[in-house]
Amino acid sequence: METGNTPAGSSPPSAAAGGPISYAIVRLTRIHRIRAAQLLRDVGLHPLQELLMMRLWESGPQRQVDLAAEFDTDSAVMTRTVQRLERAGYVRRVPDPGDRRATRVEPTPASLALRSRVEQVWADLERLTVGGMTDEQQRDVLAGMRRMEANLLAASTGE
Repeated sequence: METGNTPAGSSPPSAAAGGPISYAIVRLTRIHRIRAAQLLRDVGLHPLQELLMMRLWESGPQRQVDLAAEFDTDSAVMTRTVQRLERAGYVRRVPDPGDRRATRVEPTPASLALRSRVEQVWADLERLTVGGMTDEQQRDVLAGMRRMEANLLAASTGE
């Protein structure tokens, strides 16, 4: 069983030998998610909540059903996420003026104080993630990640 303490660069299990990059992505994603959760906990948030707030700060009120689709989660998970943020005073739910059956989620003025804390969490997470990498190394990694993302998206659309 993997403990998360395996040294960087260690060999993947033999069953993953055909996909060393994919295995590395899975490990990196897992560790990154753990570190993000630790940093977010310090500001009273859970993963996904900060992404939802970022979306609302950037785009304004959104229909709850659209947020669930955008975050590729079911309506129950999105409802619980919104309820927690609502209890914390960061969002409010209001009827959608275009469709009274739908609910829109909007950021509250209280959430604006949270924004700088979330931005700091992301800056800290970035610092932890890139460590001592040079600017050139960071650009190369980002370019490679964007290429892999494009490859996977193209494969899912049959291009």
